[in-house]
Amino acid sequence: MLAYLLRRIGYALPIMAGVALVCFALVHLAPGDPLVSILPPDASAELAAQLKVLYGFDRSLPEQFARWVWRALHGDLGQSIASGRPVTPEVLTAVGHTLRLAVLATLIGFVLGSLFGFVGGYFQRAWPDRLASMLAVLGVSVPHYWLGMVMVIVFSAILGWLPATGGGPDGGAWAWDWNHFQYMLLPAITMSVIPMGIIARTVRALVAEILAQEYIVGLRAKGLTDLGIFLHVVKNAAPTALAVMGLQLGYLLGGSILIETVFAWPGTGFLLNSAIFQRDLPLLQGTILVLAMFFVVLNLLVDVLQTLLDPRIARS
Repeated sequence: MLAYLLRRIGYALPIMAGVALVCFALVHLAPGDPLVSILPPDASAELAAQLKVLYGFDRSLPEQFARWVWRALHGDLGQSIASGRPVTPEVLTAVGHTLRLAVLATLIGFVLGSLFGFVGGYFQRAWPDRLASMLAVLGVSVPHYWLGMVMVIVFSAILGWLPATGGGPDGGAWAWDWNHFQYMLLPAITMSVIPMGIIARTVRALVAEILAQEYIVGLRAKGLTDLGIFLHVVKNAAPTALAVMGLQLGYLLGGSILIETVFAWPGTGFLLNSAIFQRDLPLLQGTILVLAMFFVVLNLLVDVLQTLLDPRIARS
């Protein structure tokens, strides 16, 4: 197990280096001058040159990349061009909001998706299977930003049950109470729809395949109860379902920009949206880098958990 863990960490390190290079290169390949947002229209060439020196844009791209990576390794992601504040605390605050939202959405999607998947797998080609499959297809087909707007109209504007936008009643620090938690419900439910559909379809196929295995027939012939067979199915389906859940959590961490924009949730998606429109390169680079590293680390953790659940993975 230790050798497998060290091998997986060894695979992750060059991936992290490649991710950092891609993040830096893609941002710099985008057209436009990042200093336009802070330079006045009548700015002189001397002022523009001074700002380029201040933010390091006067150096060559390889030198900028080396300095950026070195500072990032020490926890310094630079200074925001638009706000003038350090990037690191802004990104970490936004990551905290997005992580809370993504974890809740993934849990909702995993619970509902597993339920629909097991129902569909156990009642194949019956009406429960058709209903669960229809819900799963709707989950992966409905545009989530459109669903978010519908949720705001129904549950906020018409019924008035939940707040429509924001990250809390006062916009301050997060607290685990109902006044703050209710701001998470609409965006979390909206974000959970796609993971629910993907997990439901995956679990349904797994359960159907496992129930068709010869050892299940043997267990039934030996008189094992339905509960015992169900536990065998869960044990064999858990590693794959866990891997899918981990990937969905990673996707939600990096792909929630539309949902967070619709609900004005102060997470990384909302921060990325602002950085893109303001051409704030340090903030954009820092946010993308942190999200990408989260995804790599999350995949590593999922691999380790899969191995703990199914030791055959490490032996293979």
